[in-house]
Amino acid sequence: MEKQNWWQRAVVYQVYPRSFQDSNGDGIGDLGGVIKRLPYIKKLGADVIWLNPIYKSPDKDNGYDISDYRDIQPKFGDMQTFDTLLAKAHELGIKILMDLVVNHTSDQHEWFKESRKSKDNPYRDFYIWRDGKKGREPNNWGSYFGGSTWKYDEETGQYYLHLFAEGQPDLNWENPRMREQVWELMRFWLDKGVDGFRMDVINFISKPEGLPDAPNPEHARYGNVEPLVADGAKLNDYLKEMNDKVLSHYDVMSVGEMPSSRPEDAVQYTGLDAGELNMVFQFDHVSLAANPDPRLGKWNDQPVKLTDLKAALSRWQYALDGKGWNSLYWNNHDQARAVSRFGNDSPEYRVRSAKMLGTTLHMMQGTPYIYEGEELGMTNTHFTDLSQYEDIESLAAYHQLVDQEHLVDHDTMMRYLATKSRDNARTPMQWDRSQNAGFTDGEPWMSVNANYQTINAQDELKDTDSVFYYYQKLIQLRHHSDLIVYGDYLELDPDDNEVFAYKRRYHGKTLLVISNFTDRKLTRDYGQDQAQEQLISNYNDDLGVTLRPYESKVYVFK
Repeated sequence: MEKQNWWQRAVVYQVYPRSFQDSNGDGIGDLGGVIKRLPYIKKLGADVIWLNPIYKSPDKDNGYDISDYRDIQPKFGDMQTFDTLLAKAHELGIKILMDLVVNHTSDQHEWFKESRKSKDNPYRDFYIWRDGKKGREPNNWGSYFGGSTWKYDEETGQYYLHLFAEGQPDLNWENPRMREQVWELMRFWLDKGVDGFRMDVINFISKPEGLPDAPNPEHARYGNVEPLVADGAKLNDYLKEMNDKVLSHYDVMSVGEMPSSRPEDAVQYTGLDAGELNMVFQFDHVSLAANPDPRLGKWNDQPVKLTDLKAALSRWQYALDGKGWNSLYWNNHDQARAVSRFGNDSPEYRVRSAKMLGTTLHMMQGTPYIYEGEELGMTNTHFTDLSQYEDIESLAAYHQLVDQEHLVDHDTMMRYLATKSRDNARTPMQWDRSQNAGFTDGEPWMSVNANYQTINAQDELKDTDSVFYYYQKLIQLRHHSDLIVYGDYLELDPDDNEVFAYKRRYHGKTLLVISNFTDRKLTRDYGQDQAQEQLISNYNDDLGVTLRPYESKVYVFK
């Protein structure tokens, strides 16, 4: 690991702009709000801000349906505001990572408006159009947001492909003219000075030849498309071309969101000399505890087994060591809140388990990502009424599984949503105890989590023992430790379903990390009494081999 890159030591803070800070009272977070809170992010110590999409969009999927890649969503501000944000962030030494969404566009994008005009339009082949079969869709693929992936277009008598919402037609990456347009829009932002891209479902861009039916052993209404579209045959070619034409000409970071990718695939995409991407977001650990009934997919309310969690994370640590680079994350805008999902969000254990989770992840090899509010120990929303949900995926799943297919009843699905809905992460950031948690002076676009009076940034900044200051220390440790950044990884006791323990080793030094994932007192002896020093712990004292509820501690051996 001789070659050192700035993004290997960096810590990324993810901002979901809509929910971060409203600066003009319209109830929607915006770029002015991000500017206002830059000192907060600087105080935490993060090096990079990843912004979820801020481009012009009809908002069918909260900005992941882009109608103009070179303009700003008016609700968020304008290009002048963005330029100010970029300049002020850079003044503070903070880099900006943009969200690149190029598996699909909005159906309001000029390319698609042209594409649907006629079969011989120059933009027709920018998208994936097909004739129907026997009066039905071209194949049995099911959309991620319910229903078919195909939408019939009356104008030309063909169907277009949309893996996600109807308003998100998939781009045709087979078309070199289309790819050149993508390279141009990437250069537009990089020439402005942005510091890289997080790439939305980038491993879906290479579709299988002939678009065959998806396997459907459960005889659900639609087949599961993911095994067919993830990591397609030409993905490496497209990513190499992207790197060759664009990324390699700038000193930037790139991370690809890759559902279903295996470590063996990721080594190709993220190899330190592969000439593709720097790292991927893998899904192994956040896909755990899916429903035993495949027709229900991720919708379930069962807790994750620790042995499964350890196996998922360790698999990636081992596979990429010395070959590629990991992204480390517990949650994001598409996942439930970390402390509710993997820890314990009860008042008694929330702070302790939030710190425990932070320690467990930040001591691993890879670039850590902190999702807004994670550094406060923000929790799931625990909504109880369907009307409280905004998320297109959650609402579509409810209507499909409850109303149409009758696979589950209302109460069961509401429990599943309370556990797994993307809206758990999207409630407004909890800044203080004032109305709407200091997020807005207006009516918030989405309900604020009711617990903001007890969980908020203002209170935590006054409390030196808060989750915030603990995360601040985790970041500082990474910034100053080659052992944490570059050390190899060794899991201890993979069959232990109560404690997650592992070692990191680098140039004769060893790091020992021990985390109790239970609310019980346990005993574990890893020779911690022989350590040179204790680096960090979420308790103020050390009882040696005794582990208290959700205790996490890190030792250094020289």
